[in-house]
Amino acid sequence: MPGAGSTALAELDRIADRDGTVLSAWAGPTDGSTWLTRLPDAVHHAASTLKLPLAVAVLGAVETGRLDADSPVLVRAEFSSVVGDRPYSLTAEYDNDDEPWERLGDSVPVRWLVERSLGRSSNLATNLLIDLVGVDAVNQVYKRCRADRSRLRRGIQDTVSAAAGIANTATAGDLCAVLAWLVNGRLLSRRSADWLESVLATNVWRDAIPAGLPAGTYVADKPGWIDECCHDVAVIRPVGEPAFVLGIFTTTTLDEQAAHAVVAEAAGVVWRHRVALAREAHQLAQQLAESGG
Repeated sequence: MPGAGSTALAELDRIADRDGTVLSAWAGPTDGSTWLTRLPDAVHHAASTLKLPLAVAVLGAVETGRLDADSPVLVRAEFSSVVGDRPYSLTAEYDNDDEPWERLGDSVPVRWLVERSLGRSSNLATNLLIDLVGVDAVNQVYKRCRADRSRLRRGIQDTVSAAAGIANTATAGDLCAVLAWLVNGRLLSRRSADWLESVLATNVWRDAIPAGLPAGTYVADKPGWIDECCHDVAVIRPVGEPAFVLGIFTTTTLDEQAAHAVVAEAAGVVWRHRVALAREAHQLAQQLAESGG
């Protein structure tokens, strides 16, 4: 009789094959060990999942004194490309959050930009934060988590660099590593990590992982989607059970609604098998320990 891992993977295979989707999945406890993986190292366009390591980089700069969370930042829509320092502009039509656009020309706190970039997935807030800490600071977060395939290379809507083939990349395994390291206190202080998770829990876009779980389940997540991909990475805290981290990443030709439905369906598969997956992983770890492996 197949174990929970084999059964869950078979179900994920059927979802991917049915829709012609590159479907990556990673699930495991918050200590960073794994219950289940499916193509965890497949490289996808990062979409808005990049906003998670960016927020970690910003909070890290606050903790080291390089930034003040209450410092004012001028809200503007003009930025410089990583290619030749050429100017480009964000457009409100490409964003998910109107409020930062209503604040153009005003100054807002760094903390507020973090909240808008995660809770509302504001692209404008995101680019302002990238300008504050720099691309390298975000990639240092990936490096600390041994997330070797994910990279921030440019700001959002930097069409100049996009035309040159420069893209932000991410994998399910890497983003789950960032989230696991965050919630288990290995990236930031406990206070900062808890605050950042509380912001993730305010995410208003609930069509991906949260839609595949029972109503009322605690989910703190960062989804992301563009034309060819739909992702979500989450810490889930079932009542009376240990928390776990789940990432579902897809590259697909499906439309936005259908792609979100695929992520939700895949999340439901992991949810249904979570207890058995945890038990199998624990048994395997015990067997390895006993054999000296």
